[in-house]
Amino acid sequence: MTSTENLAVVHRLLDAMVTGNMADLAQVVAPNWTNHDPNLPPMQGLEGAKQLVNIWRTAFPDIKFTIEDSISEGDKVAVRFRFVGKNTGAFMDMPATGKSATGTGTGIFRVANGKITDNWVNFDALGLMQQLGFVPIPERGG
Repeated sequence: MTSTENLAVVHRLLDAMVTGNMADLAQVVAPNWTNHDPNLPPMQGLEGAKQLVNIWRTAFPDIKFTIEDSISEGDKVAVRFRFVGKNTGAFMDMPATGKSATGTGTGIFRVANGKITDNWVNFDALGLMQQLGFVPIPERGG
């Protein structure tokens, strides 16, 4: 597949996260998919990908993703993204806050035969937890 086609696969993954369409998710996630995200529990395969979508859509049913930068070369696609949503459901073990939040992250996705086999994502979990009120924001001196 071309770099452009691989980037389109990543776009389809993010679209499936927004819509919650599991049939679309199955079209872009390989059976051996692995999520390498230090902020989340280990997840693998299509069931793991569904778990990932459900974690985010439960907490932020109106979540939206914007890809702000992307680089695609060979079988890898790197993106810098922003997400926004209102926290109206539990986020893992934390209760809903009703607060709107925005966050940023970067991800590297490996695509083989039109499906994502791996993703390495890091997002600003601390900033998200601060916006939701679970972690205090330090006061600035001066």
